Amino acid sequence: MENLKIGKKISEYRRVHNLTIKEFSELTNLSSALLSQLERGMGNPSLSALQSIASALNVSLSSLFEEDITNESLILRREDRKTIYNPDQKHVLYDVLTPSPINSSVELLLMNLSENSNTYGNYSTHIEEELAFILEGEVYIIFNDEEEFLLREGDTIRILPNREHKFRNSTDKDVKVLFIKSKPNY
Repeated sequence: MENLKIGKKISEYRRVHNLTIKEFSELTNLSSALLSQLERGMGNPSLSALQSIASALNVSLSSLFEEDITNESLILRREDRKTIYNPDQKHVLYDVLTPSPINSSVELLLMNLSENSNTYGNYSTHIEEELAFILEGEVYIIFNDEEEFLLREGDTIRILPNREHKFRNSTDKDVKVLFIKSKPNY
C-alpha cells in the first residue's frame, strides 16, 4: 500500500514536469525498472532509494508516506461532532470541532459551561498553549487561586503551557467558550 502512494507521487511528479521514467531515473540515480515497479505499487525500495526519490521530488522523506487528503474530508459537519463530557456530565461539555482525517497541529473545542458552575475538578494544566475566545456570556478565569479575571463576550485569553487554570460561570446563563489548542508534534 505504501509503495502505491509513493508510485502515485512519482507518476504525478513526472506528469507535471513532463519527464520520462528514464529522465527521472537520471535525477534519482535509480534504475528505470525500480521506478516503474514503484509506480505500479510493486517493488521494495531501500531507505537510500526513498531518500533519492524524496530529494528529486523536493519533499521530506516522511511526506512520501503521508495520506492524500481530500478537501471534503477536512469538513466536520455539526451532526458528526464528537462530544466530550467531564466526569460529572452535567456542568461542562466540549464539542470537538476539528476535522480529523489526519493528526493536526491544532485542535478546536467548543465548551459550554452551565449557569452557576465551574469547570470540573481542580485546576487544568496542558502541555500545549491554548487560546480561549468567549463566544457567549461572561466567565471568570482563575489561575491557581492567585489571580482571577472576568472575561466577557468577544474577549480572548492566551493560556501558556503548564499554567494551572479553571473557569467559573457566576451567571444565570450558559457560557460558550471557543478553545484553540496547539498540539505538540512528536
